[in-house]
Amino acid sequence: MEGPLSADGRLHGSRCAGCAVAVYPADPACPRCGGQAEPVVLSDTGTLWTWTVQRYAPKSPPYTAPDTGFEPFPVGYVELPEGVRVLAVLDVPPEGVTLGMPLRVTAGDGVPRGAVAGATA
Repeated sequence: MEGPLSADGRLHGSRCAGCAVAVYPADPACPRCGGQAEPVVLSDTGTLWTWTVQRYAPKSPPYTAPDTGFEPFPVGYVELPEGVRVLAVLDVPPEGVTLGMPLRVTAGDGVPRGAVAGATA
């Protein structure tokens, strides 16, 4: 089963063949019924379910602070149409974050990233 990190930026989760529960990251077994789960590519857009600001640097290792030093950043759970809530670093200034806002979620190295849906980088 493919891991949650993807070179194509897509979220790879799994869905139970028996009860249809979807999860992220992918797991070969369903957390609800224990049945076999199959790999699935999850939606890349959802809504912000909850959020906070990470005000302290994570433990090192594995975290490595940038040369400019640690800067607080928003993190939140983005609820996808499949019912999965994905933790993501939010590429939105804290003053621009609102519950229920539409976000596009991408995977890469580390924690997924969430940006305003429809925004261009």
